[in-house]
Amino acid sequence: MSKIALQMDPIVSIDIEVDTTFALALEAFKRGHELFYYNPLNLSFHNGKITAKGQKIINLQKVKNKHVSLDKQKTIDLSSQDIILLRQDPPFDMSYITNTHILENLHPNTFVVNNPTEVRNAPEKILVNKYKEFIPETLITRNIDEIIKFKNSFKEIIIKPLYGNGGKQIFHITENDPNLFSHLEMFFELSKEPIIIQRYLPEVRQGDTRIVLINGEVVGAINRIPPKGQARSNLHVGGKAQKKDLTKKELKICEELKPELKKRELFLVGLDIIGNYLTEINVTSPTGIQEISKFNNTNVSGLFWDKLEKII
Repeated sequence: MSKIALQMDPIVSIDIEVDTTFALALEAFKRGHELFYYNPLNLSFHNGKITAKGQKIINLQKVKNKHVSLDKQKTIDLSSQDIILLRQDPPFDMSYITNTHILENLHPNTFVVNNPTEVRNAPEKILVNKYKEFIPETLITRNIDEIIKFKNSFKEIIIKPLYGNGGKQIFHITENDPNLFSHLEMFFELSKEPIIIQRYLPEVRQGDTRIVLINGEVVGAINRIPPKGQARSNLHVGGKAQKKDLTKKELKICEELKPELKKRELFLVGLDIIGNYLTEINVTSPTGIQEISKFNNTNVSGLFWDKLEKII
């Protein structure tokens, strides 16, 4: 039996039908592991000692509105844990980055999944640019002249925040779209960060592919279909999941990324692919495990713990 801490967003309000963290926690609970839940806001670093105020999970079950029973709140030394699952949702902001700085002081003696140093060093929309042969034409900048030049070259583009998530603030700019500058103005007022601009891929209307890898190995994929008339297929914004068999090109992309993911100890990763193009490498809190398990009649959460238990 291992002691496992879950750093995640409020556990009482998750959607147990689709939430990946819940699926991983439920499988661990069934295997007899001891689970401790805490919200990232309750992480503390005091004179070299890292603690978290949270609650031991007494019971976990896939029953709506009765899925979790928690013990009284207490503060624990996180070095007493064998594993920490870093599963808080983005945005990947300074709060998130600070947490990775704190948690890296525990890893690997307390094994943090994913490696917090590499989570910080591998933002999903930046790491992907290392593989330029697989990605669509991409620009990361705040320079308006460069954005206009890019827009004139490709006519239709997608603009989105560099550290956004869940399909939020993603805009499809058509050839004669009058809203480009108003969108740019909004981004520039919201933050001082660069934004990401990509050539629009019409294949997105047929959906994008989410591939889940565990310790560099493909465990399955789903196709995410956007709502009619939209370019966003994220499940958070109404996208629908479908069963997906991987193409030779998609398998080639996975094989190409495998050594880098294993080297960085990015144990659970979600790749996003549109058409034949890799668009994101999700390492913060990748999702899709429950949908893949359902469509492929497999237990992806079980595969996760089978592989992790061999490492610890």
